Amino acid sequence: MKSGYKKILLIVVLLWQVLLLAGCDYYVSEQPAQQAPLFYNRDSRGRADTIGKLGTYSISIPAGVIDGWARYMGDPGDFADPKIKARYQRPPESYDLPIESFGFQYRITDGDVYTSFRKTEEDYRRDNETLIPYGKPFPWAGVIIYGEYDAATPLNFNFTVQNEFKLAKEITHFDYIQQEQPLYGLTVYRANNGIDPKTGEPWKWDDNAKDIFIKKDQTGNIKTYIKCEFTHHIDSCDHMFYNDDWHIRVWIGYSRTYLPQWQEMENNIIKILDSWRVTGEGKLLGKQIGKA
Repeated sequence: MKSGYKKILLIVVLLWQVLLLAGCDYYVSEQPAQQAPLFYNRDSRGRADTIGKLGTYSISIPAGVIDGWARYMGDPGDFADPKIKARYQRPPESYDLPIESFGFQYRITDGDVYTSFRKTEEDYRRDNETLIPYGKPFPWAGVIIYGEYDAATPLNFNFTVQNEFKLAKEITHFDYIQQEQPLYGLTVYRANNGIDPKTGEPWKWDDNAKDIFIKKDQTGNIKTYIKCEFTHHIDSCDHMFYNDDWHIRVWIGYSRTYLPQWQEMENNIIKILDSWRVTGEGKLLGKQIGKA
């Protein structure tokens, strides 16, 4: 009797152990797979790059380059309700997290970019102190890059330019007249044909009298749109262009002195972005421009 009882008890214990093992196997299989730590490229000071996906491509922006911070798709705006900001949780960083926009400083004279703790920081400070106070052309351009993710939005300025002409006519009562001769390869439009109606002379000082420059692609779509104003001792230009390959819109602000280099600026900015491209795992595809 005692022998039979011991056999039954042994069977129960064995069954219980089997169930425990099965349960452990089931528990382990239900756990989420552990992901490898995210790889970051870093500069000589150990600072991590800003990462994400800009339009079409994954990028790694060198530390110290961004003017301010990068905004990702879905991030609350600067003036959003503080309660919304407090509740918002950004998705984990990755090389696929879509970047909405970011800015940096571009040096027009050599195609370099400003980076903190690099010689360009010293150069930028010196140029601010020695050029701007004396009305001399500032060789730096502010740049903002915008990722375009809405497939329904055309990558051109056709409507923007037509609306600019419409508003000028309705609000400031200027007609924009196309000039006979292109300038630097751009089609030129001048408010009131370039003449200030109050003085009968060329515009000298009026933020409503912009010169407009455009460049169309082979299909007739406006891909470059530049507005230069007469509002400062150094006339300024707002320059925008689309890049279909990257699926981005770019804004550049600079002294009108550098307008002849508009195409070089566009090419160099794309070259800078190309130098920041990475694989999905963060491996650089080239040498980063601006890395400290």
